[in-house]
Amino acid sequence: MSGILYGVGVGPGDPELLTLKALRILRESDVIAIPAETKESCVAYQIALGACPELERKELLTVPMPMTKDHAALERNHEAAARAIALELDQSRQVAFVTLGDPTVYSTFLYVHRKIAGRGYETAIISGIPSFCAAAARLGQGLAERSQPLHILPGTYHSGSGDGITSLRGTKVLMKTGKNMEAVRRSILESGQEAVLVENCGMPGETVYQGAASFPDHPSYYSLIIVKE
Repeated sequence: MSGILYGVGVGPGDPELLTLKALRILRESDVIAIPAETKESCVAYQIALGACPELERKELLTVPMPMTKDHAALERNHEAAARAIALELDQSRQVAFVTLGDPTVYSTFLYVHRKIAGRGYETAIISGIPSFCAAAARLGQGLAERSQPLHILPGTYHSGSGDGITSLRGTKVLMKTGKNMEAVRRSILESGQEAVLVENCGMPGETVYQGAASFPDHPSYYSLIIVKE
C-alpha cells in the first residue's frame, strides 16, 4: 500500500494554536514536506516546531514554491513537488505538508493536493486556525454577527470606489494586499468605513494598525485587513 499525504494547517503564528489533530499527524508522519528551500526559512515549519520539537528528528522534504505570477513556472513547481512527494508515498511513507493557517484558504498545498489525488494516492486535509479568525480574536471582536455577511478577498480584488471592496455589505477580510495597498487604503478612506490591519498575527513583531490612514505602505507578507461598515 502507498502512503498518505496530509496537508497540515499549522495556524497563523502562535504554536499554541496548533490543533491536537495536527500535532498527532506531525508526530505520526515519516516525512515533513515544507514549501521552502530550508527549514530555517519556512515559517510554517518553525511554527510547527514550536509545538512539536520532535520534528527536528524527522526526515525533511523541501519542495520550494517561489513567489511568482508566471503560470508556467508555478506549474513546474507544483509538478516537481508532486513528483517528489509521490516517490515517498510509493515507499508507503506518510507525508505531512505543513502550511500556514488553514490549507483550504489561499494555500499552495491545494495545487499539490489535487495532483497527488489525481494520481490515485490517498490525501487528507487537516484544518488549521485561519489568520483572520486569530486576528479577530486578537482584536477582541467578531467577524460576523446575526445576518451580517463575511467576505474573504484577495488584496488584488478591484478596490475602485463604488465597485469593489467598500461596496460589499458586511465585513471584508483582505489578504495578500501587497502592491495594491495604496488603492485599497484610498478606497477605504473614501468610504469612511472602519478598518484595521494586523501584521504578523501571533508571530514576533506583531503589530496592529487602527484606521486606514495609519496603514504602512509596505506591510509584511503576513498581514491582513479587516474592514467593517
